[in-house]
Amino acid sequence: MKSSYELAMERLNQTAPTVKLSAAQKKELAELDTKYAALIAAREISLNSEIAKAADDVAKEESLRDQLLNDRKKLQAELEEKKERVRRGGR
Repeated sequence: MKSSYELAMERLNQTAPTVKLSAAQKKELAELDTKYAALIAAREISLNSEIAKAADDVAKEESLRDQLLNDRKKLQAELEEKKERVRRGGR
């Protein structure tokens, strides 16, 4: 008799089978992760220094924090889009 976990995993594999990635795809995904981590870090460093300079102006500081959040979300969405293309085999 199968456990509920095993039954759930069988159903999941029937609806959305796991995709095997080639070594090249794995390498490209890792490179994308590294590249976008660096882009996000660079943006955070840049905006955090501007935020520190704007410590007296609460409105400007809040605006910069919102910009940082939006930039981070945009870059993460772009990363996921590119990773999905790699997973599907296209560029």
